[in-house]
Amino acid sequence: MFVYQTDGSVPNTLVIANCEVVKPRVAAAEHISQFNEEARSPFVKKYKTIIHPGEVNRIRELPQNSKIVATHTDSPDVLIWDVEAQPNRHAVLGAADSRPDLILTGHQENAEFALAMCPTEPFVLSGGKDKLVVLWSIHDHISTLAKEQGPTKSPGATGTSTKHASKGGGGNDNHVEGPSVEARGIYQGHDDTVEDVQFCPSSAQEFCSVGDDSCLILWDARAGSTPAIKVEKAHNADIHCVDWNRHDINLILTGSADNTIHMFDRRNLSSGSPVHKLVGHSAAVLCVQWSPDKSSVFGSSAEDGILNIWDHEKIGKRQDTTGLKAPNAPPGLFFQHAGHRDKVVDFHWNTSDPWTIVSVSDDCESTNGGGTLQIWRMIDLIYRPVDEVLAELDKFKPHILGCEKN
Repeated sequence: MFVYQTDGSVPNTLVIANCEVVKPRVAAAEHISQFNEEARSPFVKKYKTIIHPGEVNRIRELPQNSKIVATHTDSPDVLIWDVEAQPNRHAVLGAADSRPDLILTGHQENAEFALAMCPTEPFVLSGGKDKLVVLWSIHDHISTLAKEQGPTKSPGATGTSTKHASKGGGGNDNHVEGPSVEARGIYQGHDDTVEDVQFCPSSAQEFCSVGDDSCLILWDARAGSTPAIKVEKAHNADIHCVDWNRHDINLILTGSADNTIHMFDRRNLSSGSPVHKLVGHSAAVLCVQWSPDKSSVFGSSAEDGILNIWDHEKIGKRQDTTGLKAPNAPPGLFFQHAGHRDKVVDFHWNTSDPWTIVSVSDDCESTNGGGTLQIWRMIDLIYRPVDEVLAELDKFKPHILGCEKN
């Protein structure tokens, strides 16, 4: 697990920690009685700290190797870290920054948020204020080293010279040192800042992007550097996030500053109309992500501090069998996590533990700096089939009635 601290009391850091996730339906009474929202969780144990050069805006993990992560800061460059090989650092003010294992160059202006790692190849995708989408392969660094070392050099001898990447944009003279890799492809099609990017789950050559120009663009690296498909006005405002369904590669989600989530079918993008428009937030949507366990389920988080869980298969059904029974609940919405105090800027489903989610909120105003990371799991009675749940609850009916009498 990877979290980051940017509250100013310590250097900007990447924190690597192990987390003990409790089993479903297990909650020790002593843990509940002693719970303190302001205290650090005893279930999260930090074992390594990396001092990051600049504030961490976004972090993504390489699916083929969880020890390799990419980070975005206020800079045109993407930083690659091998967290296993990085030395553990003591985070004190004035400490020197850790040195990234690789620097990906290619953006002309700051690239702060749009970042994705490919599920099938060691590829990295980024978007920035320069309106560009940039593609790299981490393997290009390995290939370059092999060519420069030649047959007479030992495997440990590095022939590449250290490159200097900018630390922050706009005339900042500070630099981050480390070996660098140039882009495999640079793609032009947006008219404003690129806010998010995502690979097609089945192909390293296909990806999509969204931006402040309200456009959704699909790209095919095999066909050149211009858009394969461009959806103008995919929303009525800036688009902040996008995700591609790993179970059904025809379905793509977008979230926008217009407070809505749109679901598109890439087989019908030429129409420009989404399959579904979902309204369940009162502020800008910042993150959307499909569930890794069920193809029709996804989550959305927003500046309203709410993380919603949806099932698009429930939309349009005559009988509402979703977990959320509020009379005015939007179609398809069946759970709301309201445990954060401020905007939920990012979240991820746990691929190894179904229905478990880690979410991060930016609580700077309410906590005097920093943010909050929460790990939570909704009870299975919410998402299991209704008949199955009712049958289980019926078994406990005598016990419940007995408790009421006492």
